[in-house]
Amino acid sequence: MNIVLLSRYFPPEIGTAANLFFELAKELASSGNKVTVVTSFPWYNLGEVPEKYRGRIFMRENMEGVEVVRVSFPLLGPTKLKLAMGHLTAPVASFIGGLFVKRPDIIYVYSPPLFMGLSAWLLRLFKRVPFVFGVQDLHPQCYIDQGVLKNKIAIWILRALEKFCYKKADAITVHSEGNKNYIVSRGVDGNKIIVLPNWIDTDEVKPLPRRNEFSKKHGLDEKFIVGYAGTLGMSQGLLSVMEAADILRGRKDIEFFIVGDGIEKKAMEKMKEEKKLDNVRFLGMQTKAVYPLVVASCEVGLVTLNKKVKTPVVPSKILSMMAASRAVLASMPLDGDAPKIIDDSGCGICIGPEDPKILAEKIAFLADNREACERYGRQGREYVVGHFSLKKVARDITKMFADIISKRRT
Repeated sequence: MNIVLLSRYFPPEIGTAANLFFELAKELASSGNKVTVVTSFPWYNLGEVPEKYRGRIFMRENMEGVEVVRVSFPLLGPTKLKLAMGHLTAPVASFIGGLFVKRPDIIYVYSPPLFMGLSAWLLRLFKRVPFVFGVQDLHPQCYIDQGVLKNKIAIWILRALEKFCYKKADAITVHSEGNKNYIVSRGVDGNKIIVLPNWIDTDEVKPLPRRNEFSKKHGLDEKFIVGYAGTLGMSQGLLSVMEAADILRGRKDIEFFIVGDGIEKKAMEKMKEEKKLDNVRFLGMQTKAVYPLVVASCEVGLVTLNKKVKTPVVPSKILSMMAASRAVLASMPLDGDAPKIIDDSGCGICIGPEDPKILAEKIAFLADNREACERYGRQGREYVVGHFSLKKVARDITKMFADIISKRRT
């Protein structure tokens, strides 16, 4: 098949969205498909933009067998403004880039941003091919839940756009049953919604020695490391982790190692300073190549969501910890899909959101019961290989694409 993937994020940018799509693109291409990714120029989560991308608005390149078409408009100002402008201009850039691609058999678009659905729909009209709307986060609902989006007119506009994208897509993919149920509640026919779990390359993220070059470099070898790697955002409820660290300040054998960046980082660093938390360390975002060693350097991985999260989110960090054979300790609303995965797989412990006392108790329990950590890790690895490996999900996606194309032609 000739497949076009549309994504706002793509390497060398660092982050879940960028890596997910690159892994999928490479796997689809390795199976004999022609894969073209239409994306923007990199800047997000990069300390320095590589020289070859600077000052350009259009380029083509080949990345490990995947053709990449980049189009974007200059984004100026602070990060928050650039993010907002990127979300608004990405659909236009993606549409323009898609026009320079040979007519594909199918288009698969990654959302968020929600506006990317518009570019896929326009390309569908111009290219006369089906498009699949890949929903990762339920926008605008997640912004409404967090209290970020309150303007009634803006909510109405985004609700209308959401409904439009769902209606025009030939198929919609979501990563859990809870997400499917939400979209059905928005009036969408459940038959066009396909539950397609997120994937992880279990050959790349795999069990590695606890003591390794990364742990040695950062002095992580002597203590029980409670790790968090990912976005330090508004929906994670990470201040409760800092409060748990405060409760455990007397446990000199336990250290919190927080890797990532986001809008909550300054507040977390301020709390560390005010409370003089010597058991908490921060490190900025790490590259995809280093990430497996980051995960391997922890005994237990934290996955957190705050009380306001109402959508059934399944954080990708869970799969990473499972693939690395590390115990998962999750703190999140218990009625979502992620707690079900943790329970079914036996990969760790899940407690309610933003409860630092219970979180501290569970961390102390795991620190005192290393065999439990090892058992959770083994069970998680077995489960993720069977259910969420990149190769398995890519085969399912390929079959889905073939079925949609076949129905379109008949």
